[in-house]
Parts: sequence; structure tokens; C-alpha cells
Amino acid sequence: MEPTEVQLIIITGLSGAGKATAARVFEDLAFNVIDNLPPHLLPQLVQEFRSGARVAKTPKLAVVIDTRSGPLLADLPESLEQLARKKTDPHVLFLESSDAVLVHRFKETRRPHPLFSANGGILAGIEAERVALQRIREHANNIIDTSGMNPQELRNTIYNAYSESDKIRRLTVTVEAFGFKYGIPLDADLVFDVRFLKNPHYIDELRPFDGRDKKIDEYVMSDPDSAPYLDKLFGLIDFSLPRYIEEGKAYLTIAIGCTGGQHRSVVVAERLAEYIRSRGYYVLAHHRDLAKP
Repeated sequence: MEPTEVQLIIITGLSGAGKATAARVFEDLAFNVIDNLPPHLLPQLVQEFRSGARVAKTPKLAVVIDTRSGPLLADLPESLEQLARKKTDPHVLFLESSDAVLVHRFKETRRPHPLFSANGGILAGIEAERVALQRIREHANNIIDTSGMNPQELRNTIYNAYSESDKIRRLTVTVEAFGFKYGIPLDADLVFDVRFLKNPHYIDELRPFDGRDKKIDEYVMSDPDSAPYLDKLFGLIDFSLPRYIEEGKAYLTIAIGCTGGQHRSVVVAERLAEYIRSRGYYVLAHHRDLAKP
């Protein structure tokens, strides 16, 4: 009997970054999900599935491996190399988040960080975990920063990346408004500068509102350059997105920047997200700097 090919996903990353949510998504996608597998058992597990005696034609397997394995975690790179030699090509999904968000999540859930006791605190535990996972992160096929995501957004992002039901939904587009004075988003693939548009910040009665408000949208769109700029931006996006899909890209972040990230960039980001959504793509709109002073 010919060995059965196995679709293998390794779910790993930082504690608190959403691995449990990811595992549930893969369960919904008909994967066999195993949590907290000792890494050295991975080749043996895959071999069992490859035997084909009691499994589906193309078994789908998702395995969560992380720092709960303790010193055994160091075996994972070697296990991945063993799988590659046996012509099983695992896909490594790595979830991470910022220190501030991880601290908040652990305080909110009141669950202990797995490295808390050994390192004397949450932040020290997070830092130790980043170091322990660095080599594994280098093997990752897909790295998702969940800092700005709620569980449903993460669920949708993973579902649309790994579901086989609709190719166009395999690309998740994030449109992110930001302020240049706070820095360009590190995960941006495309960056557009809209600081040339009229700025509501200088109108006293408009300053307290943000770009989601109708008054701000109308003011920004009253600039004679706004509509032509959006037309050209929409055309570029229409041209680019199908080519990103053909290239195999699963995630695309489009960053729209103005000075403070609260007015012009938000208007353009909202309109761009709406347009991309109307073209049938899955879109997340995120306004990074709304709460900044």
C-alpha cells in the first residue's frame, strides 16, 4: 500500500497569543487536532497517519507544540527535519503578540504564564518564551501578530487562510490607519501617505471626532484631490490583489498614514476597506492610533 500524504499544520507561538483559538478553527476545518504533543513524538504520529490503514485519503493533522513541553521543546527542529527527509512538509503557523497585550490577556483571564514561576514574573516569562521559541519561529511559514485582534478576528483570519472552500478568501487583507508621528506599522506590506489631504485637526469643531464620523468623512472628501486619489488607489488594489493570491500570499497589510492617525488616514482606510470588501475579499479594518493623544 502506498503511504498516504498527510496535511500537517504545526501550531506554535507565544502563550496568550491565541493558539487555543487557532486549534478550534482547525477542528472546524476537519483537522485532527492534538494539543501539547511532545515534539519528539511528531514523526511517529505522522507515520501512523501516513500508514493509511484507518484514516482518510488525505488526513489533515494539526498539532499544538509550545513551551509547555519544557526542555523537550528543543527536539522540535530535529523532528521537522526528520519529517522533511520522509517527504512530509509541515506548515508551521506561529502566533505572537506584543508584551503589553500578552500581559493584559493574562491579567484578564487570571491564568498563570507557563514560565511565570521559573522567571519571576509575567514579563520575564514572556521574554524567556520569546528566546525559547526563536529558532522555531525561523521555521515558520506563517507568522500572525494577534496584538490588534479579538478572538473572532483571529478565527476569521485563520479560517480564510486555510479553508479550501473559496480561493479568493484565502487572502486576508488588513487595512490599517496610522499616524506617522508614532511610526510606520512593522507588519505593513504597502504604505500610503495621505498627509497631502485637508486636515480636520485644524478645525476646532471637528478636532474631537475621528475619521469614522460622517462630519470628518465629508470634510476630507471635500478636498478636490480625495476622489481622484481614491480612484487611483482602488485601481492599484484591483490590479494587485489577484496577483498576490497567485503568488500564494495569505495575508496583506495595507497601511494608510496621516500625521496623527485619527482623521484623514481613517477616512481613506474605511473607504478602502469597504471597497476591497465589495470585491469579495475578506477585510479587517484597524485604526491603530485612535486612542493616542
